[in-house]
Amino acid sequence: MSPSVKAFFDTATNTVSYVVRDPQGAACAIVDSVLDFDHASGRTDTASADAVIAHVRAENLTVQWILETHVHADHLSAAPYLQEQLGGQIGIGNQITTVQDTFGKVFNEGTEFQRDGSQFDRLFGDGDSFHIGQLRADVMHTPGHTPACMTYVIGDAAFVGDTLFMPDFGTARCDFPGGSARDLFQSIQRILSLPNDTRIFVGHDYKAPGREEFAWETTVGAQKARNIHVGADRDENSFVEMRQARDATLGMPKLILPSLQVNMRAGHMPEPDEQGDVMLKLPVNKL
Repeated sequence: MSPSVKAFFDTATNTVSYVVRDPQGAACAIVDSVLDFDHASGRTDTASADAVIAHVRAENLTVQWILETHVHADHLSAAPYLQEQLGGQIGIGNQITTVQDTFGKVFNEGTEFQRDGSQFDRLFGDGDSFHIGQLRADVMHTPGHTPACMTYVIGDAAFVGDTLFMPDFGTARCDFPGGSARDLFQSIQRILSLPNDTRIFVGHDYKAPGREEFAWETTVGAQKARNIHVGADRDENSFVEMRQARDATLGMPKLILPSLQVNMRAGHMPEPDEQGDVMLKLPVNKL
């Protein structure tokens, strides 16, 4: 079955969010939502999420799932706001507990921060399946960019998060804590074992040199043939060498520190202090 997919591109973070709909009904899922955040002022805004809400309501859709492919390091999730407005269960991979343990220490969260994934409604394991109306979705654990990255194969479409980008841009970085270029290569091989006509929807696009338009949909066949990092049967060792050398030149994402604190809590802000103020931490020399 081929789901209907509506993409929402956030120019501030180059993130693509998706509404994935059962073509035979009104059920849908939202993948990788965005809460707007101005780093300089510390202010949030819901314009990006409101665009998704407006679409869902205009199409009279029923949200069953709000899915995260991983704990994003470049934007804040709007999952709780979407759930409040539209319903649905918030889901992520069950290795979120590894990420929570790692970054709970980085941000010195203390014992009050639960590291068991209980902030989410559903923790998916590799091989799990669920339904969006009559549309079956299968879950693949695809670590490498982070330990908890998941690919959701929904009908003939795969939502890969940051694991793969468009063929002319390549693959995700692997230098965050818990990342692994070798794991990423092996995860990508799993994705590329899907049928060649499987549609791949990526989590970001940055317009590779020479391309004028943003893009986010490709296929397994196109990735096999043309992905500049893993296409044309590139071997694992050369990929690992390339990926590690490239990652060593990359700066940290602008929103990594607020994003990790919020997203490991399923999009919730840290608990307010005694005055009711919400504070995000800025660890020094930790990443």
